[in-house]
Amino acid sequence: MKINPMHSVNAYRKQQDVTTQKTTEPTKKQDQLQISSEAKKMQESSQLSADRQEKISKLKADIDQGKYKVNANEVARKFYDFWSK
Repeated sequence: MKINPMHSVNAYRKQQDVTTQKTTEPTKKQDQLQISSEAKKMQESSQLSADRQEKISKLKADIDQGKYKVNANEVARKFYDFWSK
C-alpha cells in the first residue's frame, strides 16, 4: 500500500479554499418592513385631537395643583359596567 502524504494535504487545502469562498460572498438579503392597513389606521387614530389634548392638559394642571378629586362612585360604576359585560 502506497501512502502519498501530499495528496491528503492538497485535499485539505481544496476544502479550505471552498469554505473561504463561501464565507466571502456578499450577502444580498435586506430587511423589509410591512405595515398592515389596520396598523396604519391605528396610527392615524392615535394622534390626539385638539379637544382631547386640551382636556388632558387641563387634567394634568389640576393634578399638579392638587385640585383634581376622584369621584369614587363614578369609578366604581365604571368598574361594575366593565366587569358585568
